[in-house]
Amino acid sequence: MSEYDPQALQAKWQQRWEEQDTFRASEDPADPRERRYMLDMFPYPSGDLHMGHGEVFAIGDVVARYWMQQGYNVLHPIGWDSFGLPAENAAIKRNAHPAEWTYANIETQANSFRRYGIAFDWSRRLHTSDPDYYRWNQWLFNRFFERGLAYRKGGLVNWCPNDQTVLANEQVVAGKCERCGADVIRRELTQWYFKITDYAQRLLDDMAQLDGWPERLLTMQRNWIGRSEGADVLFEIEGRDEPVHVYTTRPDTLFGATFFVVAVDAALAAEIVTDEQRAAYEAYRAETAKLSDIERLATDKEKTGVFLGRYAINPVNGERIPVWAADYVLADYGHGAIMAVPAHDQRDLDFALKFELPVKVVVHTGLADPGETGEATPGEGVLVNSGPLDGLDKTEAIAKIIEVLEVDGRGTGAVNFRLRDWLLSRQRYWGTPIPIIHCPDCGEVPVPDEQLPVTLPDLRGEALAPKGVSPLASATEWVNVECPKCSGPAKRDTDTMDTFVDSSWYFLRYCSPGFNDGPFDVEQVRKWGPIDQYVGGIEHAVLHLLYSRFFTKVLHDMGMVDFSEPFLRMLNQGQVINGGKAMSKSLGNGVDLGKQIDDFGVDAVRLTMVFAGPPEDDIDWADVSPAASQKFLARALRVMSEVTSEPGVSFDDGDPELRKVTHHTIDEATKLVDSYRFNVAVARMMELTSAARKAIDTGRGPADPAVREAAETLAILLSLVAPYTAEEGWERLGRTGSVSFGGWPVADPALLVQESVTCVVQVAGKVRDRLEVPPGIGEDELRELALASEKVASYLRGTPRKVIVRAPKLVNIVP
Repeated sequence: MSEYDPQALQAKWQQRWEEQDTFRASEDPADPRERRYMLDMFPYPSGDLHMGHGEVFAIGDVVARYWMQQGYNVLHPIGWDSFGLPAENAAIKRNAHPAEWTYANIETQANSFRRYGIAFDWSRRLHTSDPDYYRWNQWLFNRFFERGLAYRKGGLVNWCPNDQTVLANEQVVAGKCERCGADVIRRELTQWYFKITDYAQRLLDDMAQLDGWPERLLTMQRNWIGRSEGADVLFEIEGRDEPVHVYTTRPDTLFGATFFVVAVDAALAAEIVTDEQRAAYEAYRAETAKLSDIERLATDKEKTGVFLGRYAINPVNGERIPVWAADYVLADYGHGAIMAVPAHDQRDLDFALKFELPVKVVVHTGLADPGETGEATPGEGVLVNSGPLDGLDKTEAIAKIIEVLEVDGRGTGAVNFRLRDWLLSRQRYWGTPIPIIHCPDCGEVPVPDEQLPVTLPDLRGEALAPKGVSPLASATEWVNVECPKCSGPAKRDTDTMDTFVDSSWYFLRYCSPGFNDGPFDVEQVRKWGPIDQYVGGIEHAVLHLLYSRFFTKVLHDMGMVDFSEPFLRMLNQGQVINGGKAMSKSLGNGVDLGKQIDDFGVDAVRLTMVFAGPPEDDIDWADVSPAASQKFLARALRVMSEVTSEPGVSFDDGDPELRKVTHHTIDEATKLVDSYRFNVAVARMMELTSAARKAIDTGRGPADPAVREAAETLAILLSLVAPYTAEEGWERLGRTGSVSFGGWPVADPALLVQESVTCVVQVAGKVRDRLEVPPGIGEDELRELALASEKVASYLRGTPRKVIVRAPKLVNIVP
């Protein structure tokens, strides 16, 4: 072991950790340590670990190991998000069962995780496709159903023609399936939903608790929830008994409404179209069905529509305005109908000009008439042509018109959200069966809790091929059951749940994975929750995180958790790319994590991942060097191996200069890790290694107590990013127990006092002198010292054009 042999170190210490169950969180009630919960977004078992896994789990492990060193009782669990389409598609291709592919991949990843040296508590391991996990998905569904938060309705949904299943709005990106990239179409289906909209305002309000989240992530959630304030206005439609509700954020512009638009696919359009216009409407609706929502809302798309043969009555002035069906209004926005104010909305104006409809200015902005220019004017200005609103500004006019509408019973102030209810039905096999039985007499009947879980029937191969309905529908023996209420013939629901249901509460199950009396032990969750640190990709900013927050709030209302936000702090990692581009087979620029580990060792790969830059930045593997990381680790291990003083020696007798370097490193590394600047902390470890090496070679030698202090500090700091090397170095230093619990060192304030700082002086960008100056020197004094330097003067001809001073460490002179 005198030479640095990463594979030998890995075999030795991996075995030791497994034998001793080193990283298991303590459940001893007498354990006095404060608890901390560190969570990584759990992986999907689509194959072996890849470079992205290598980055995110290396980053999360820095936090977990740092807390262990600080003396916390740390829960750092691992599990697998193991339901989903990839397994089902693989099973169809291989004529097998999805479980075979899934669990084989889980074992592959589990072995790779052990090799990768992540400090997991393996006793908490879970798989969401296990019946003893998804039983509780079904139990929670029943509780949601009882509270009116799970319901079934018909309507237009997003349909992926490739995967043959519905998608939630959040799973449609730029009109395409978020998973496979196919163009999404709209289809009429009856589906199950979770009523997340009941929690829209709380999801916004409780963001005040999330000061440990990146602002861009919070912004993405706010935008998706999309709260707006305005009014619900009642429009009479000639020939219809009930008025139509229209939501608008600009009720002050009501006097400028010159036509009325209904979403072409809204039930209202089909209801009110006249017999004379029905054929034209049906043809237009069929054509629109081919378009995605993104295409329909594109600003550069030519406006299309059809007159429905009806007229609406503008409630503020009694004017008859024509009712049109158009594709630029969506059925699930507001009430699926809008009042069109073409002078002050570009989409309405484009439509009005196309179909020669009136344009009426009601906000004076000082700009030219939109009807002539073709450009709608912004809504800021003074109201005109608006009766009682004339002369008011926007804010005053909105308040006034809402007051008028409410007095007359023609409208009311309202809040609207972009957020829509969570569509959770999926027409595929490999997921949690929805625990509902459909009885012709009793309706929708939940499967009794004592009959859970409703397990999946054994389907495989071609039986799983997508058919537009769930493959479960073909399992007639499984489908046909007795109604739990009346014992009459009934049928099971054949859809399965969106896999985001599985991941919306898994972090609670980790607190008591073997618990049989509920989805989790409430008392254990109160001890461990909420999660202190969550690490994962920004791509989950809306989907997973929003759903997890929703679930937590429902569980809080049920009295099962005592917190309303699940994740106190979030850390998003970047991507690992290669040559400036995302890795892909087509580009031939993929990098295999296992091969990198074979070539350079786990510690070198992990160190490279962390050292490449801040966690949120992308890592370009073409620009980094695991070989250089391996060389550094060899140097660090040699330093720890050469120490000859005994453990427990007094450090006070050591070389004071090396001790200062050590304590400055401790002080800076602590601040850097606390602020997620892990890459700079690694740089400080490298500097400490060099200082210790110099002390051994040219200073007091390996017996100097200061060398031992530096080496022990290095082992503890290095354990965050290179655990195998750190463990070996700790042992060679004569220390017992795992370095992971060596105890984070504390900097001595007396050794942090700087008597002088080295200031670099540059002329035309090149270093020409170094000055030893007091740490608190002012800019003016430092400028004078730099200009007075003989070395600097020899490179200047006359007065310099600019002198840039960054006291106390840099002066840059532009001649």
